[in-house]
Amino acid sequence: MAVKQKETLLNRYKLRKIRRILSKVNQRADYYAALSDQELQQQTDVFRQRLDAGETLDGILPDAFAAIREADKRVLGKYPYDVQVIGAIAMHQGNIAEMKTGEGKTLTATLPLYLNALSGKGAILVTTNEYLARRDAQEMGRVYRWMGLTVGVGVFDEDEDISAAEKRQIYGSDIMYSTSTALGFDYLIDNLSGSQADKFLRPFNYVIVDEADAVLLDNAQTPLIISGQPRVQSNLFHICNQFVLTLQEEEEYKHDKDKKIVYLTGAGIAYAEEFFDIDDLYDNKSYELNRHINLALRAQHLYQKDRDYVVDEDEVKLLDNRTGRLLEGTRLQSGIHQAIETKENVKLTKESRAMGSVTYQSLFNMFPKLSGMTGTGKIAEDELIATYKVPVIVVPTNSPVQRIDYPDRIYTTLPEKLYATISYVKELHATGQPILLVSGTVDIAEIYSRMLLQEGIAHNTLTAKNLAKEALIIQEAGQLGAVTVATSLAGRGTDIKLGEGVAELGGLAVVGTERMPNSRVDWQLRGRAGRQGDPGMSQFFVSLEDELLVQHGGKRLNRYFEKNNHTERANYGYELTSRRYHRAISLAQQKSEDKAVSARENTIQFDESLRVQRQKIYALRDRLIYNEADLSGKIKEIVTDSISHYLATHPNLTERDLRRYLLDNYTYRFRFFPRSFDPKIVSDFIWTIVREELDKKAAIFQNEEKMAEFYRLSVLKAIDECWIEQVDNLQQLKGIVTMRALAQRDSLSEYYHDSLISYDKMSQEVKDLAVRHMMLSTIEGDSQKGYSIYFV
Repeated sequence: MAVKQKETLLNRYKLRKIRRILSKVNQRADYYAALSDQELQQQTDVFRQRLDAGETLDGILPDAFAAIREADKRVLGKYPYDVQVIGAIAMHQGNIAEMKTGEGKTLTATLPLYLNALSGKGAILVTTNEYLARRDAQEMGRVYRWMGLTVGVGVFDEDEDISAAEKRQIYGSDIMYSTSTALGFDYLIDNLSGSQADKFLRPFNYVIVDEADAVLLDNAQTPLIISGQPRVQSNLFHICNQFVLTLQEEEEYKHDKDKKIVYLTGAGIAYAEEFFDIDDLYDNKSYELNRHINLALRAQHLYQKDRDYVVDEDEVKLLDNRTGRLLEGTRLQSGIHQAIETKENVKLTKESRAMGSVTYQSLFNMFPKLSGMTGTGKIAEDELIATYKVPVIVVPTNSPVQRIDYPDRIYTTLPEKLYATISYVKELHATGQPILLVSGTVDIAEIYSRMLLQEGIAHNTLTAKNLAKEALIIQEAGQLGAVTVATSLAGRGTDIKLGEGVAELGGLAVVGTERMPNSRVDWQLRGRAGRQGDPGMSQFFVSLEDELLVQHGGKRLNRYFEKNNHTERANYGYELTSRRYHRAISLAQQKSEDKAVSARENTIQFDESLRVQRQKIYALRDRLIYNEADLSGKIKEIVTDSISHYLATHPNLTERDLRRYLLDNYTYRFRFFPRSFDPKIVSDFIWTIVREELDKKAAIFQNEEKMAEFYRLSVLKAIDECWIEQVDNLQQLKGIVTMRALAQRDSLSEYYHDSLISYDKMSQEVKDLAVRHMMLSTIEGDSQKGYSIYFV
């Protein structure tokens, strides 16, 4: 209780400081209201001139907010309330503003976006899906353009072919709307660009993340990975799948459903060595076989059809099992997608390499100023501060919340809960009160839909398959007699307004068919009702068969369920009213949340090594692309290191070894060998070849600048080839080191150790490959027509 009181006092203190700024904004309101449209539009130039003269964004905030507030009124017909200005100030200051559903977060964002865009460095709003990004950019873009700012939309249809120049224009807009995935993939694509012409991002400046807890936390457990350069197709997928199908559980493999891991036992390893006729499954020579066996095990036991993926037109498509949305164009990495395809006996797609990877934590921490808005941020504030250094400020509602949140109704079995829920819905529907029936998964939503049809109750079903359509349907969910069945994320970002006569019936009724994996989602669902002081209510139904309680309810609760999972008991169909069941639900939800937090921490920890390497490589690439790195003085060092490394790793050099080395890396035209294989003599001999070849290329270019460009391209290509291989290696390594935990070894330490060795190896390979590119490349053309360089 003391902690909550402390948080409330801290929030009050922050709000008191913000209200002082609000009063300054309000004092300027009459001035801007008196301006003509043309005079108001000219204020954008006035504010920019003030910034150029040395004023700060904080200094011009009262005027800028008052001006854009008046512009909102004239263009959109909406004048932001004081509480919306409070939320806007909080976001400008780099906080997450917790604003309840229906409080107008989209309009609130116009104020800090406008102010921060005045700096000329750009402001980005990231939202949860492409439909919302386009909708908000179109609706709010009217006021920005009216005030003289440019607006861009960073999401595109799959079949759109967008050039780097077009993307550069979009990212160069004063204000841009996008999604977290689009922004992340664009960051990776930009850092795979081979020239200035292909780069389109400018330095990140200011970002507002809509539904901040969902984007920054819930969606941040899996890194974004961009793929390409397919591997040579392995022929081990089918044979390993056949092998795995012959294994006996417990005896030859173990499947831990709670930890979601599957692995061979000692007997399974011995059987594998006999099956494939090898001496040691864990020998380096058996690495690929071992990898494919583990992929087949995971495909068979960790991924379920119609839960994690569907087979559609002879193709495996990933499924978001909570929203029901097909993840078009998304594939699992490191061979697991091909293992699932083998399991389902469909045509194998090419196993692609991971070319770039970034976590949401790394991506959003690149912004000098990060802020956000959500209806449920305070609960997760500790994690948001620890991960992103962004506090949460709870913004008061414009009108007091009238919604009534009833205690959970708990039943033993799923059928009991289903019938109790439908009975409750029938009672409410008979009065004409609109109902939003929300399930955690598509499967449960469809069960309720069929039961409603059997009862003759007309309804809409939303499972997040058509974002634009569902937004229109969710808008109508507050009309008299409306019944809407939806998954927890369907229609997010769209307000439900009450129809005529609905307020008198008690407003919108939100009926939750299960408690969600974290309490924030529960509160988001409750927040659908009672917007802007409207009446409303929420009621959750829970059974001991719900996924949350099965996974996290504990042995005592599971034992009770096993004992009472039949229809003959006296209390069949009745609620479980004891307080211990309510406590068990809260405890299960806490365990689920803790597990999710742990998973996100694990993602951050595993990404740390890659993050450091990525920063170094991307910074070096940029210096090369923008000609900020002078390589002419370093070529000698690169060649010397490459030669020295080869000689050090080949102490007993033979004529055959040297011939192969020279042909593969230096020249196809050498005619004789050095007089001895002494390292110093061999080194001098190779240097003679290098000088001759580089002199020939210098003679072709006849220009020091062109020669420097040749060196730059040779090194850049070497970095790109080696870095793509390194990213892919590290993705593979993650899957391997997690299995080492079974041998009581710390997987994170193992990962850091191996990734460092891998990075050092890559650094040497970059030098070796750069030398190879400089020596074996072919140059065609002349100074008039230009030159073409062909690398081997």
